[in-house]
Amino acid sequence: MVTQATTMKVLDSDEAEKLRQLGLAVIRTEGEAIQELQARVGDAFVDACRYLLACEGRIVVLGMGKSGHIGSKIAATLASTGSPAFFVHPGEASHGDLGMITPKDVVLAISNSGETEEILTILPIIKRLHVPLIAMTGNPASTLARSADINLDVSVRQEACPLGLAPTSSTTVTLVMGDALAVSLLEARGFTAEDFARSHPGGRLGRRLLLLVRDIMHSGEAIPAVPVTATLGEALVEMTKKGLGMTAVLDGERRLAGIFTDGDLRRALDRNVDLRHARVADVMTRNGKTVTPDILAAEALRLMEENKINGLMVIDEHQAVVGAFNMHDLLRAGVV
Repeated sequence: MVTQATTMKVLDSDEAEKLRQLGLAVIRTEGEAIQELQARVGDAFVDACRYLLACEGRIVVLGMGKSGHIGSKIAATLASTGSPAFFVHPGEASHGDLGMITPKDVVLAISNSGETEEILTILPIIKRLHVPLIAMTGNPASTLARSADINLDVSVRQEACPLGLAPTSSTTVTLVMGDALAVSLLEARGFTAEDFARSHPGGRLGRRLLLLVRDIMHSGEAIPAVPVTATLGEALVEMTKKGLGMTAVLDGERRLAGIFTDGDLRRALDRNVDLRHARVADVMTRNGKTVTPDILAAEALRLMEENKINGLMVIDEHQAVVGAFNMHDLLRAGVV
């Protein structure tokens, strides 16, 4: 099979420097546009937040072209931070999707020019529904801005595109304004990290904030455990059988008396302990670190990292061992 070799244009130092300067110019231009946006987060912004906080339905975001891509991201950010929202394509809205908008909703319409035909076409329908309309435009004198209950000014002095044609600074500023709305609403609603995790159960953050020790621990017959009277050899057999690198050592009432780990074995070897005749109670760790089943797995991970240990026993309120887990279990669960 013949494969196409990947080629890369060879640049001299002047050409390479020109590209670097062009990239820096874009970043400077967009950064300046964001700085100028700060002066426009005023009364209109606060009023927009009031409408959105009072919304009993969903926030419906509209936008065409590049504004549509930005609107879709803003809708996703709102939805994941406690403000139910979804994106509707204005072109599809006039062909049936307007039925997705209800009188309890709030519409957030995005158009840099404020004259996007597909959005203006459906404005009369939105008005008849008496749905609050918030606009994000780069032209406060535009039809959309004048028709809206609130207009958020996202105008820019210049696009980062040297031709002044490709939406660059304008889309960046609009996205930043959307993030400002979402985060302000998040704070106003008292939205917490746990709330965020519940809407992201498949992500690492969700696992870190929702997964409990009981969800990952080995329990029942899978718990490595020997009586306090066991020999060191018996403890080693139990550790090998259960594969967690440790075993619980239980007193006569089946409560945790100590923990014997790989580290304890190494320390016993350093002390020249007679492995054939020693009792596990002579070399185990007493008062070792433990956790309860209902703490977050992420909190257990923090405890393990702080104490440089690879496994933990799980105990109940009576000091009875109800579970065990190690770092591999946390890795498999995606907590690490």
